[in-house]
Amino acid sequence: MKHVNIPVFIPHLGCPNDCVFCNQKRISGTSSFHKEDVDSIIKNALSTIDKESTETEVAFFGGSFTGIERSDMLYLLETAHKYIESGEIKSIRLSTRPDYIDVEILSILKKYGVKTIELGLQSMDDAVLSVTKRGHTSKCAIESCKLIKQEGFTLIGQMMIGLPGSNLEKELHTANLICELCDGARIYPTVVLRETELCQMAKTGGYKPLTLEDAIMRTGEALAVFAGKGKQVIRIGLQSGDELYDPDVVYGGDYHPAIGELAENYVFYKKICEKIEKEKLDVSGKTLVIYCPIGCTSKVIGQKKSNKIKLINNLNIKYIKVVEKNDVIDYNIELSIL
Repeated sequence: MKHVNIPVFIPHLGCPNDCVFCNQKRISGTSSFHKEDVDSIIKNALSTIDKESTETEVAFFGGSFTGIERSDMLYLLETAHKYIESGEIKSIRLSTRPDYIDVEILSILKKYGVKTIELGLQSMDDAVLSVTKRGHTSKCAIESCKLIKQEGFTLIGQMMIGLPGSNLEKELHTANLICELCDGARIYPTVVLRETELCQMAKTGGYKPLTLEDAIMRTGEALAVFAGKGKQVIRIGLQSGDELYDPDVVYGGDYHPAIGELAENYVFYKKICEKIEKEKLDVSGKTLVIYCPIGCTSKVIGQKKSNKIKLINNLNIKYIKVVEKNDVIDYNIELSIL
């Protein structure tokens, strides 16, 4: 069955502090929230969904759900749960912070049909967490992940690329820990939003925003870690919206709506080059056949044929043919020479 989320954005509610990179109003495009509207949001969304062929989930995103006023949290859970009881939705998912997780909270979430918890980990490096003013340590994050899994929830770890004080080594460390502790991930390259402390740091030279090239490489390397360990990355980059193209909203970080595709292109290019080297293939002047997973031809070829052009130019390949193959899965590829 097709899976559909009904997103309910609760911008910045429940968050105990302002991380240097955060401007939730800009990210979600929502500046106000009224809990009384949630029932109609769900009802209106359900009216557009084919319930026979769709598994539907209510998703509370934007703020730290388990940190909001307890009465408000229960109201939102009760509102969504009545649609679980009626059979119109399957479950609830939400996003929150590691330091707003404990046994009592998890028992409440379980009672109301929450299945998936997305945890804003961002980094598993204490120096990065400190400079970004996250308000918790990596030890807290690890303990929260273990507790969530122990209580039977599906856990998605959210990480960021290019935070102040971070580098590729620290991001790969974070990705590996998420693989160990979580069921899947989201990857967000850092975009510098105005009206944030990070924007001030960038203006004064205390932080250098990611270039697009660096964002693609570092995101691609993290994605390769998840792919290598069989962990699904359910999203790369912020949800595309008009505001993210507005220079009055975005100061730096070179936002690109197709960053996910570009990162996937990077992973396939890297895989192809590594396989050619490992198998000691003499591809110069020859036709190279690349067998890839079903639906991945465009990712292998690259946006605007970028991967194909680089391979031909760098390795003097005469021609490249890409063929989809049923028994090639994930980000794997097979090669042959004609």
